[in-house]
Amino acid sequence: MINPTLDLLLNRRSVVAANMTEPGPTSEELELILRAGIRVPDHGKLAPWRIKILYKPGQKKLGEQLAEVYQKNNPNANQAVIEREQLRPQRAPILLVIAAFLQAECKIPLLEQRLSGGAVCQNILTATHSLGYVGQWLTEWPTYDPEVKQALGFGDQEEIIGFLYLGTAKEPPKPRKRAELDDVVQVWE
Repeated sequence: MINPTLDLLLNRRSVVAANMTEPGPTSEELELILRAGIRVPDHGKLAPWRIKILYKPGQKKLGEQLAEVYQKNNPNANQAVIEREQLRPQRAPILLVIAAFLQAECKIPLLEQRLSGGAVCQNILTATHSLGYVGQWLTEWPTYDPEVKQALGFGDQEEIIGFLYLGTAKEPPKPRKRAELDDVVQVWE
């Protein structure tokens, strides 16, 4: 018998944000998810990550800003595309925006700080699934856009790592082919 933690890790599957619905985690559950999220390797005890929670009002506001930025950068985009961009952050009950809070002046390499932020994202997904909800970690163009970063209130030393959508699956996710261990693991002697 596999223990429950290993079973969760071996069977966790992202659900496309567009295939999520209510309910999302309650505020108490979200606090547990976030507590688990930040229990990651953190060399130097820097806490090199920041998390923004967007409920529906924040998602709507972000959507308006995404549509504005997208239209400015793509003046020939048709209205349907602009509306899709406006709805982008509203695909799930809860949206988390995770950023690496990079501290260049310390001895901890920036790569380690970014990787710690990636571990936060993975822990959040795992904790979300452990409570019976689903999640998806997306980057997409808003992750890399300086205006979006500024609109979300992130500073110069912060980099968005991704957008984590949390909710309930409309239907069970389909199986996905995974890498074979023989293709990615080798013994080095």
